[in-house]
Amino acid sequence: MASEVKEALTPEVEAMIGVEGEVVECWGVVDKEYLRRFTQAVMDPDPRYWDDEFASTTRYGEIITPPIMVSYMPGRLSPAEGDPVTAAFRDNPESDGIEGVRRQGELPPIPTDLVRTLNAGNELELYKYPSIGDKVYFQNKYSSITERQGRDGSSFLIVARETVFRNQKGEVLCITRAASIRR
Repeated sequence: MASEVKEALTPEVEAMIGVEGEVVECWGVVDKEYLRRFTQAVMDPDPRYWDDEFASTTRYGEIITPPIMVSYMPGRLSPAEGDPVTAAFRDNPESDGIEGVRRQGELPPIPTDLVRTLNAGNELELYKYPSIGDKVYFQNKYSSITERQGRDGSSFLIVARETVFRNQKGEVLCITRAASIRR
């Protein structure tokens, strides 16, 4: 007798598709010090990121940032704010530093008992490099949630999130997409 497969894409889960978080202003602005630290961290010595004279001769006419830098700006916190990862460990010493960490603009949790999460891929669609002095805003959204069957016959979800980053003029800087598997 074959066992019945439990559906993972319930009406409550399906209702999460299209849910958006609040528009959040990243702390600080795109500045040369953050850019310097970021390019050192990713070990990219491109002079477009630090040499004003060289950057003025490029098609952008000014210093630009590495395309992925803007997606890290939501992690910049005001010195007055507490660290959400430290708070998660204080609340739950078994925390993995990811799950249970509440961040600004975070989406509500998916109402499922599937708690194991695997990264299923990331992509970045670049529209415009931010300029030094730009404010950056972002907004998260569940763009899709689909159900699949594993080789063992159990159901799992593929959850896709989209984050749109804009500058103070409302211009789209980039869109990141991150998919995860919930088993």
